[in-house]
Amino acid sequence: MKTGLWIARRFSFARKRFRVINIISAISLAGIVLGVSILLVVMSVLNGFQKLAHDLFVTIDSPVQLVASEGRTIMVPDSLLQAIKAIEGVQSAEPFAEGEAILSTRDKSELVTVKGLSEASHRLLIKNTKATHPFFTPETVAVGELLAYRTNLYTFRHVKIFSPELISLGLESLSEPYLLPVLSIPETTVSSVFSLQKIFDDRYVLTSDRFAQKILLLGKGEFSGIDIRGKEISSAKLSEKLREWLARSPLKKTCKIRTLEEKYNNIFAVMQLEKWVSFCVLMLIILVAALSLTGALAMTAIDKQRELFYLRCLGMEKPQFMAIFIIQGGMTGVTGSAAGAAIAWSICKLQELYGIVKLPSKSAFIIDAYPVSMHPGDFITVAVTAIVLCLAVSLYPARKAALIATSHSLDLKTN
Repeated sequence: MKTGLWIARRFSFARKRFRVINIISAISLAGIVLGVSILLVVMSVLNGFQKLAHDLFVTIDSPVQLVASEGRTIMVPDSLLQAIKAIEGVQSAEPFAEGEAILSTRDKSELVTVKGLSEASHRLLIKNTKATHPFFTPETVAVGELLAYRTNLYTFRHVKIFSPELISLGLESLSEPYLLPVLSIPETTVSSVFSLQKIFDDRYVLTSDRFAQKILLLGKGEFSGIDIRGKEISSAKLSEKLREWLARSPLKKTCKIRTLEEKYNNIFAVMQLEKWVSFCVLMLIILVAALSLTGALAMTAIDKQRELFYLRCLGMEKPQFMAIFIIQGGMTGVTGSAAGAAIAWSICKLQELYGIVKLPSKSAFIIDAYPVSMHPGDFITVAVTAIVLCLAVSLYPARKAALIATSHSLDLKTN
């Protein structure tokens, strides 16, 4: 192998009889460098948008939640909250009440999602969004900007909000009059209009957990789940620790751990699909460059046929000849991948630090420049794929080189 590597290096850098071989080899290497760098930059930008979406979601939702396996509610005693907070890596555990409801004004009615936050979650929301005043009071609500626009809502306007369960009880009360005392439709006031993320702005109503329990007809201590946030730990590791804890807990049959990606599976699945479709499309650049490498190696084999014959006379066998050209292809793949990864890392780092490439319209986005997030796994995947492609396209010229070295006569080689 050392001999094959030495000869491959000599063949790569030695002067060729045909100058066009050097040009084709340079084009192949440049294509691989360009393809790898473009692909990694695009994937890092898509990762950046996915991270941005994740960060926007966690302003209201938590990275991990404890919810009911079946049904819509769980009982949340203080002992359960203390047990979760005692788990390593958990920063906070706050109950929440969430469900569908109908928001009604004089003019319009709209199906909305009500989420009731605890006082601690409300304070964290104010801190994360850098709001100058509370979103809501214990008996008022905050509505999303798009929802407010559709229903003509504004601050201090009175609204009625009730759950489908209340409608169901109303129908039952026709035959069971004793239910009539509980059929009061909650009325409240819009305390503020927020703009956080399109999904929240489009249909979410935020309020206190107590008022949400009243709207959703939940009993005392009954919640939709528990928002769990980590402290200096990734969401994946946090969910893993919580699943291990739940497997040992008596709640394992009635509750489950749900991550943010699982709750908004459709959105994150589309983002992942975009990322890997881009990977497949942009990998064609690397494939074209790798195929041009086939021609360069085949021409090198023709150019070096006399040297190949001399090596044959020294005792080299067919597998060793093939190894020389496969190593040449691998060297090109490794060099191109390393250079492309270095260029992509430099571009992404500059964009991350200085935001050089701006978004087309600042007013249409909540950020000024394209976000980037570099994942080591992406760099490894792209580099390995590029190297494997270069090795694969080297098989044909390697076989041709071995045939050239073994099929001609001594007179032809020495002429």
